[in-house]
Amino acid sequence: MPEPVGELDGEDEKLVVLARSARARTRTAEGAAVRDGDGRTYAACDVRLTSFSVTAMQAAVAAAVSSGVTELEAAAVVSDLPEVAQADVDAVRELGAAAAIYRADATGTVHGVVR
Repeated sequence: MPEPVGELDGEDEKLVVLARSARARTRTAEGAAVRDGDGRTYAACDVRLTSFSVTAMQAAVAAAVSSGVTELEAAAVVSDLPEVAQADVDAVRELGAAAAIYRADATGTVHGVVR
């Protein structure tokens, strides 16, 4: 696994905590959180139903959009995957071309950043 990323600022650390909480609360494979341009946060887990599936990041972005958000500043995903899925990057980039996307493990250790 890649070396952990250094210290995050408080607002970015909060995203990791929210993503971890969403994952732990639902006992799903992923948790994600996004922060909008006003500092509001939205968290979600992955959804796997027989009728449809979305990643945790897609669900978090959808929650933000359904609340009227038009800009994202940053995002975090907690997952066992070694990289942030391209679908997750694409979802964030639609609303935040420069948003940092942090990838953390279940312990909250950030192992990568997509910029």
